[in-house]
Amino acid sequence: MAYDPNNIFAKMLREEIPCIKIYEDEHTLAFMDIMPQTDGHALVIPKEQAVTLMDLSDEAAAHWIQSTKKVAAAIKAGLNASGVVLFQLNGEGAGQTVPHVHCHVIPGSIADLRRPHATTAADNEHLKALAEKIKAAF
Repeated sequence: MAYDPNNIFAKMLREEIPCIKIYEDEHTLAFMDIMPQTDGHALVIPKEQAVTLMDLSDEAAAHWIQSTKKVAAAIKAGLNASGVVLFQLNGEGAGQTVPHVHCHVIPGSIADLRRPHATTAADNEHLKALAEKIKAAF
């Protein structure tokens, strides 16, 4: 899968389409998943263009994992989650649907992932309310 500069995450980075941001710094962006597997499901992406983890520079990967740690801690605290599931897919064969490397940060346990990945859109106002709880925990 080649990097497509018009993928949905690239458009979010260029602010061509909106997202519900929960964290942003010079190197990364985190936002609510609009088709969550459970309440509080968020995504963390590097700002560097890369399809998979293997395409990402070491420097960008380091910043990305640091941001993922911050976001995971805020989700856990802000939503009073007992745990946090992190998963990251590399390539279509693994189930990656957007050609921009990203990490899923999901409150709860693997058993809480009742909805299939990327199938059911969430209510936007509900996502915004969850995002505020998460942002307050940073």
